[in-house]
Amino acid sequence: MQQSKTIDKVLFTLHFTLAIVWIYQGSVPKLMFHALDEQRLWELHGLDELTILILVEVAGWMEIIFGALFLLLKQRKILHYCNIAAMLGLSIFILYTDVTYFQQAFNPFVMNLAMAALSLIALQLLKYNK
Repeated sequence: MQQSKTIDKVLFTLHFTLAIVWIYQGSVPKLMFHALDEQRLWELHGLDELTILILVEVAGWMEIIFGALFLLLKQRKILHYCNIAAMLGLSIFILYTDVTYFQQAFNPFVMNLAMAALSLIALQLLKYNK
């Protein structure tokens, strides 16, 4: 019984952390400030300014919704698999688009790896928390 409570607490921390990171990433850089780095990534693919702004805003809302799902659907393994796939996919997209992003002090590799690792830990704990 005590082990189950401990696992519940750790899972809550993992889900809450992933939710906050996704919600923050969607709202602050994308919706509030229309992140110039994100716009630049899309510019490198030849998209026009209006399309880029729409994509950044849509991505922001998608990230907010995805983050909220971590608070609402706490026992869903599929969320963690999607998170891992998203982190891998976004890393590949950025690597393909402009490798110099991975050379900066604050780079996508660090956050993407950490977020994927949180989901891997959650998946392991969910096995024992039925």
